[in-house]
Amino acid sequence: MSRPVPTLGNPKNTIEILNKYKFIFQKKFGQNFLIDEHVLGKIIRSAEITEDDFVVEIGPGIGTLTQYLAASAREVAAVEIDDALIPILEDTLSAYDNVTVIHEDVLKVDLCKLAEEKNGGKPIKVVANLPYYITTPIIMGLFENHVPVESITIMVQKEVADRMKTGPGSKDYGALSLAVQYYAKPELVANVPPNCFMPRPRVGSAVIRLTRHAEVPVQAEDEKLMFQMIRASFNQRRKTLVNGLGNAPELHIPKEMTTEVLDEMGLSASVRGEALTLEQFAELSNRILEKRKNA
Repeated sequence: MSRPVPTLGNPKNTIEILNKYKFIFQKKFGQNFLIDEHVLGKIIRSAEITEDDFVVEIGPGIGTLTQYLAASAREVAAVEIDDALIPILEDTLSAYDNVTVIHEDVLKVDLCKLAEEKNGGKPIKVVANLPYYITTPIIMGLFENHVPVESITIMVQKEVADRMKTGPGSKDYGALSLAVQYYAKPELVANVPPNCFMPRPRVGSAVIRLTRHAEVPVQAEDEKLMFQMIRASFNQRRKTLVNGLGNAPELHIPKEMTTEVLDEMGLSASVRGEALTLEQFAELSNRILEKRKNA
């Protein structure tokens, strides 16, 4: 099916539409609009958007990436929080009959229900040029609420992309790395310099694709406990794992118990959380759970 060719994606057209609506950038929403057609094309290709796909876009802005998505996908739902952008989106997306704009905070949208209504509950694809201040809550919300996603292809701060894909021992390794890798396979698609945006962000950006695992790679008997332990161990990076877990009031794990379990796993009592793999955190939480049951 023939769809309109995108008209946005370059500085000239972006400035024209912003001036037409006298748009003022809202710092609180972290708005940086893409003005590079090469990068936009790369996002669409890496997300592997086909005419069978139902796509959710988070933070469409003036509709630049939305136009590219609509030209390739069966249907697009674009979720936008900023009141001032709604009339602009109605203008820039008027030629596309396969786009629905949802005027709402994405953290309040029931995406499971949306996937059921629009895609029969089958896995959806999520694509976004995310405001950097809200990247982690959005990604973790998608995973922890068990939204049926096949993949998430997003523009994020480069530092955040590095954290998502890194492994033990790296300074970037942390709770986000482990959470993302528990649910998905992260793959860096491209680094994107500040001059590809309007206005220019102060930091470099990156496109990263998170492909959902068919099955989680480790077996944690209590997923919630494992992630509580992961967060506690990285909240105090300089402390040993024994002290990090022992100092977390929500866990109630005696230091002697952690020391004993680490010894059983062949690990030193002085080990830090940043040295453990996802598999080791799963084993650690399973052993702690077992000791609690037998206590």
